[in-house]
Amino acid sequence: MPQRYVLSLDEGTTSARAALYNESGERIAMHSVAFDSFFPHAGWVEQDALAIWKAQLEAARLTISQANIAPQNIAACGITNQRETTVVWDRHTGQPVAPAIVWQCRRTAAFCAELAASRHSRLIEEKTGLVIDAYFSGSKIRWILENVAGSRSKAANGDLLFGNIDTWLIWNLTAGKVHVTDPTNASRTMLMDLETGEWDDELLAIFDIPRAMLPAIVPSSGRVGTINPELLGAAIPISGIAGDQQAALAGQACFRAGLSKNTYGTGCFALTHAGTKLPRSTNRLLGTRAASANATAQFALEGSVFIGGAVIQWLRDQLGIISNAAESEAVAQTVSSSEGVFLVPAFVGLGAPHWDSNARGSITGLTRSSNKGHIVRAALESIAFQTRELIDAMEADSGEIITELRVDGGAAVNNFLMQFQADILGKPVVRPSDVETTALGAAYLAGIAEGIWAGTAEVESFWRVERRFEPAMSDATRAGLMDGWKAAIARTRG
Repeated sequence: MPQRYVLSLDEGTTSARAALYNESGERIAMHSVAFDSFFPHAGWVEQDALAIWKAQLEAARLTISQANIAPQNIAACGITNQRETTVVWDRHTGQPVAPAIVWQCRRTAAFCAELAASRHSRLIEEKTGLVIDAYFSGSKIRWILENVAGSRSKAANGDLLFGNIDTWLIWNLTAGKVHVTDPTNASRTMLMDLETGEWDDELLAIFDIPRAMLPAIVPSSGRVGTINPELLGAAIPISGIAGDQQAALAGQACFRAGLSKNTYGTGCFALTHAGTKLPRSTNRLLGTRAASANATAQFALEGSVFIGGAVIQWLRDQLGIISNAAESEAVAQTVSSSEGVFLVPAFVGLGAPHWDSNARGSITGLTRSSNKGHIVRAALESIAFQTRELIDAMEADSGEIITELRVDGGAAVNNFLMQFQADILGKPVVRPSDVETTALGAAYLAGIAEGIWAGTAEVESFWRVERRFEPAMSDATRAGLMDGWKAAIARTRG
């Protein structure tokens, strides 16, 4: 038989990627196409949903061309996506009624603050596992219905559809035949009951969102439709769906309770697998669905940092003190320490465990001798400090010690950052041979569904360590740095 391949579509916050994997789980091709974000007002973040779709389609076509394989030999397609980003479009024309509201957008922060202070707050948090925040999709959908002329009546009549980016891509890939999402994405809308995995009428009433807009919730692993053959040259089954962080958890072979990973992307997202146990956080982390390779519901505990690798983009694009992201490592090492400089990248507020929409970024501890090395180093260190806060909260919630942290994402290739992460955690940091685990996880879910791989045990065997970073910092130094970070955080709030 000819070799079979799995296509993964990995739609992120700044670019759309596609990757092809062979039957051994090895990546044979990958291509990325960037698209723009727009910032029309302070705290607002938007994207063009049609531009996202065009970028994703172009990335898929280029990847297949680069691999030089017949599309007919692609046995499955998995989809993973930036979560929470909200698209509402006309069922009949396929045209979005407004720009996509990106997960980072804070335009609904005031509404969410009112909701958090209302009698509904406890019910919402208990049903969804989420902290009430503008981060999630529910308030974004409501904003569109309230602010786009005619949209509320159209939605009530069933003429408008909602989807996060997974749903939007599948609808376009299937020429409007399939309107679905999976539990990992649905659990980030603030409209799904975390325990049952179904849309909840009480939550829909609170947000005033018609059920007719919502996609069907289907398993993360299983065939939901086929790609229109005119798009990629073959009717490829779409058989895996997972939000980017749950896909990365699967790509890191974290299919069992207690296994943990952190993804260093635009934001930082630490997840620890909770198995079949519904997680309840007392430290302001999130309960969420993990992707399951079968019909059994799986859960995870998650901590979300809004600005992770994006702080490096800010150094490059807004400050102009580095020319590319890779340069940050060398510049940071031009100084032996940050010398008391702390950079808190609260550009859109603070995520877990603070959940402070009003916090704003700051650089503290500057002296006349401070230079760009100190600022770049402090920016990289901020990513590790924020991750340390998440891991501390996870350990407090679970009562268990996380013995190592598996890492992935673009900034995970930065050796300085990974060593500092191990140092500030006091735990080993383990980097796999393929750090593009988001795309890989979606491929695993699709390939398992189509029989390319027998199950999670087989794909676990593919996981390989590229490098292990051991902590080398003294306890006293670590404690002093964390005290400085906490003081810097306090200055950004209020």
